[in-house]
Amino acid sequence: MNARLDAFFMAAADGSPRFALHHTPRAGPVKAAVLYLHPFAEEMNKVRRMAALQARALASAGFAVLQIDLRGCGDSAGELAETGWADWLDDAMAGARWLREHHTDAPLWLWGARAGCLLAGAAAEVLRPTPGLLLWAPVINGQMQLQQFLRIKVAGEMLAGDARGGLAALKGVLDAGGTVEVGGYQLPSALAQGLGQAKLRPPAALTRIAWLDMTSRPDATLAPPALQWLNACREAGHQVHSSVVMGPAFWQTTEIEEAPELLKATLDALQAMAA
Repeated sequence: MNARLDAFFMAAADGSPRFALHHTPRAGPVKAAVLYLHPFAEEMNKVRRMAALQARALASAGFAVLQIDLRGCGDSAGELAETGWADWLDDAMAGARWLREHHTDAPLWLWGARAGCLLAGAAAEVLRPTPGLLLWAPVINGQMQLQQFLRIKVAGEMLAGDARGGLAALKGVLDAGGTVEVGGYQLPSALAQGLGQAKLRPPAALTRIAWLDMTSRPDATLAPPALQWLNACREAGHQVHSSVVMGPAFWQTTEIEEAPELLKATLDALQAMAA
């Protein structure tokens, strides 16, 4: 493999450490520096294998990739129950700064997976020059992701014959500043409110955007909300690449799945757009 991997702890804005993996090519100039922002909750674990495979493939092809565990996730410091959406945005900004400091001549790309795309979009609004966006099966509306997550709790209570007011009751707890336990994850109000308010918007400054989604149907196309978002980006003057790749929706499968076609499509898209 023509890539090097370094594991370390990166200092975050709050002074606590974030676990990070830095993939770099062994030889030649770095084509682009790529920051990976992982999904929310259990989707993070489901996507971890694919993210690792993609990071290695990108590094072997001449890209530098930084993967970080956000506050309260994985091997990073902090508890999820004490984490807010602003903390995750701070982590994304810290990762972007770290990459720019270590790869000064390389253009920056933010690579988000699922809800990580919301963080990538928010960070892109602040960073200058505006980074490119590499988006895997993006969540456009954080409120929808939050509702899907809370429904796991509601469904479990219904199966146990212990329904306690459903979705509205859980939202009431969060709106009041409380914490809700869902599938072993302690979701605090500050994180839920931030996620619920987050939306993926076309960047204000012109940049390059690669959108890749998955399907199990050979005749599938992008969903209408995705098409609307991408059309808005094109009309604003952004350089846009989009594709629907055959493979499993690995972020929600029962077992850990791989999607080789997505690995290839992502590498092809980034090689073409980062040139």
